[in-house]
Amino acid sequence: MKNNELILILDFGGQYNQLIARRVRECNVYSEVVPFDISIEKIKEKNPKGIIFTGGPASVYGEDSPRCAEGIFELGIPVLGICYGMQLMTYTLGGNVARADKREYGTTDVSIDNSSLLFEGFENTNGFLMSHTDFVEKVPEGFKNIGHTSSCPNAAMENKEKNLYGIQFHPEVNSSINGTQVIKNFLFNICKCSGDWIISSFVEESIAKLKEKIGDKKALCALSGGVDSSVAAVLLSKAIGKNLTCIFVDHGLLRKNEGDEVEDVFKNQDINFIRVNAKDRFLAKLAGVSDPETKRKIIGEEFIRVFEEEAKKIGTVDFLVQGTIYPDVVESGLGGESAVIKSHHNVGGLPDHVDFKEIIEPLRDLFKDEVRKVGLELGIPEYLVFRQPFPGPGLGIRIIGEVTAEKVRIVQDADAIYREEIAKAGLDRSIGQYFAALTNMRSVGVMGDERTYDHAIALRAVNTIDFMTAEAAQIPYEVLNKVMSRIINEVRGVNRVMYDITSKPPGTIEFEWQNSSKWFTGVLKWMPFYFVTNKNIWLW
Repeated sequence: MKNNELILILDFGGQYNQLIARRVRECNVYSEVVPFDISIEKIKEKNPKGIIFTGGPASVYGEDSPRCAEGIFELGIPVLGICYGMQLMTYTLGGNVARADKREYGTTDVSIDNSSLLFEGFENTNGFLMSHTDFVEKVPEGFKNIGHTSSCPNAAMENKEKNLYGIQFHPEVNSSINGTQVIKNFLFNICKCSGDWIISSFVEESIAKLKEKIGDKKALCALSGGVDSSVAAVLLSKAIGKNLTCIFVDHGLLRKNEGDEVEDVFKNQDINFIRVNAKDRFLAKLAGVSDPETKRKIIGEEFIRVFEEEAKKIGTVDFLVQGTIYPDVVESGLGGESAVIKSHHNVGGLPDHVDFKEIIEPLRDLFKDEVRKVGLELGIPEYLVFRQPFPGPGLGIRIIGEVTAEKVRIVQDADAIYREEIAKAGLDRSIGQYFAALTNMRSVGVMGDERTYDHAIALRAVNTIDFMTAEAAQIPYEVLNKVMSRIINEVRGVNRVMYDITSKPPGTIEFEWQNSSKWFTGVLKWMPFYFVTNKNIWLW
């Protein structure tokens, strides 16, 4: 990465923080999300072109509210404060922040001063997403107002001399009209970025760094056959050749026939490839375990133990390579201040002790669509690059409650039918991610004039670019109906099919809930569902 093109994003705990990083990268400027209390020394070491303060749920007057390092505004580095970030800038520099009579939320018309470099090219009024309770009552000395709404007197402010800017709204979300242009103006008008961060340069730099770091030592790659680990494998292969061994652990929690498909693909590549069939081992470890976080950690640790055992068979291995990507890091609570959403088996789910000198994660700083671009740049076939995303823990987190061989069989068969019908409908490349999950709910049904008490399958499909935010895909009813009919008729043990229409946030893309009554109660409280039957479609 080119440090002279780095934008630091200080994470104050808001829900859109990773989306800000994504928007910056869309402008061909590299960005990193870091904790809000990063030290002045560390900032100087990273030498960013600019700094963005994110939003967050706290109030600047709260006893434990997050604060940035003292002196950050004296570094001469341009700063853009968003929402809480603007309020913190105001509070720190001597302005006043007050509690609003009522919370302002939703897309709101903001009257702006388009003579400001931040709003260059805008009309006098623009719609931006507001989401705040506190507001800036008085801007600090040296600042001037450059935006307001009917209820927020200071919706934007600037100190042009010091390159300090604050906005109360969220330009990073789709709800904000021309929001990305605000970010572009900050990057290019104010930070003077050149926008030369491109995927090809990432590939070249990564290969060079990996060659230098690993040298003639050996590395193991944790290969799942999914997009991320496959791209990581090829990237390492370009760097160290035959010193790389790819170990594919078939934990028995893959999609139907996927183990054989992965082996067929990589056996034809110029890569050392080993398949380890460990289904029984993983199922034994997961027996009786229902908690999703516990399942993730068990799967993560067992992965490592399998790799350690295989490493001993081939001699000294210094490095373990994983296909970790940026959403994995951030959602595991390791990228900034945002709460842990889930522990990814290859990040937060790692055991305390691993028998390798170092774990290498060459894609750790990339979003999913960026990983796909790297794959194409490396010459990986499109059918593999655009393979449906699949989590490392596999069906272990698409089976709610205890994982058993019978449940694996049910969800594999249902998922295969779902994917087949999506492809037949020509939707497989237009939907970001889609899969079937097995709920922990069983319900009464009627099949062949007999009452049944069988499992309920939930279908999930989302449209997303970066996998940090997502909206439910609007699949035609006739397709859903065909999927429902086939699953119920062809998959033994299923008598009900549902379609999950939850966006991210508030949900996650993966189907991971607590089991039994806790799960069912949670659904009743807030989860919108379609029940798909052969007679009607009901919104629950």
